[in-house]
Amino acid sequence: MASLKFNNIYLKDWFTITGPLESNSRLKEIDLKMDDYYYGEKTFEKAEAKMQRVVIERILEKNHLSNNDIDILVGGDLLDQITASNYAAMDIPISFLGIYSACATFPESLIISSAFLNDKGMKKALSVTSSHNLGAERQFRYPIEYGAPRPHTATFTSTASISTIIGEGEGKIKIESATIGKVTEMGIKDANNMGAVMAPAAARTLYEHLNDLKRNLDYYDLILTGDLGCIGSNLFKEYALKKYNLKIKNHLDAGCELYLKSQETYAGGSGPACLPLVLFNKIIPLSKYKKILIIGTGALHSKTFVNQKSPIPAIAHAISLEVL
Repeated sequence: MASLKFNNIYLKDWFTITGPLESNSRLKEIDLKMDDYYYGEKTFEKAEAKMQRVVIERILEKNHLSNNDIDILVGGDLLDQITASNYAAMDIPISFLGIYSACATFPESLIISSAFLNDKGMKKALSVTSSHNLGAERQFRYPIEYGAPRPHTATFTSTASISTIIGEGEGKIKIESATIGKVTEMGIKDANNMGAVMAPAAARTLYEHLNDLKRNLDYYDLILTGDLGCIGSNLFKEYALKKYNLKIKNHLDAGCELYLKSQETYAGGSGPACLPLVLFNKIIPLSKYKKILIIGTGALHSKTFVNQKSPIPAIAHAISLEVL
């Protein structure tokens, strides 16, 4: 079975830092804002590592915790060899597990952390993820200085970092269950159409989550996907209906909910930071949704495989949250 049930595991708190564009987007609450993409560093990659260090330090400080109070740090990013996370963890003396599921890294970090805690061997875990627009663009496509034109199907990598504390006992959000996704590939080779690449994986994980846990769509007040974007969101609903007979109505996509139309971000936002950004800084502050299924979506490609004309595989991980 790809799905897990958790007992007495809670999201205790979170801390967010946002980039210049995200600070002026559709978010309701933001903990800390960056003035520019360099964040006092000489490169975008070093800026991203600093973003992670800052959100880790700030969430510990906010909750009056020390490094010794955390049993494990779980995190990842988009850079080669999850470099930003590795460099951030280098300065923080907490046992570290680096992970990669592209833009589905955030829910994967929650699943791993919750599984460790559910096994009663640990008491507190800290998860962290990030993405940086200018680092990711030259990682997966072209440096922005190149001036390559972007089609309307492309998404815009968000610049932000988010840390969360997960632990036993009461907290702000209960982590109720999860479904680990399966790699899905539908023959799409266009690296500028990630919504189409990831939509089938999101629908597959949703179907398996509902089937494994014997639930229907009405169980959730909201299904929040990670970064399918505005185009991918429609494909997700169309594919879920055609393939799995799931008529989805209670759905929002973080990529489509992040930016203002005036910010001209093509099909919407993307990146590992996109889903937690919208979840914690827009959806939760509304106090409208009590049972939320988040489905992080990730395209598991590299520029090498794309240039070799290989189809792009995708993954989607789901977490069931109960807002208290």
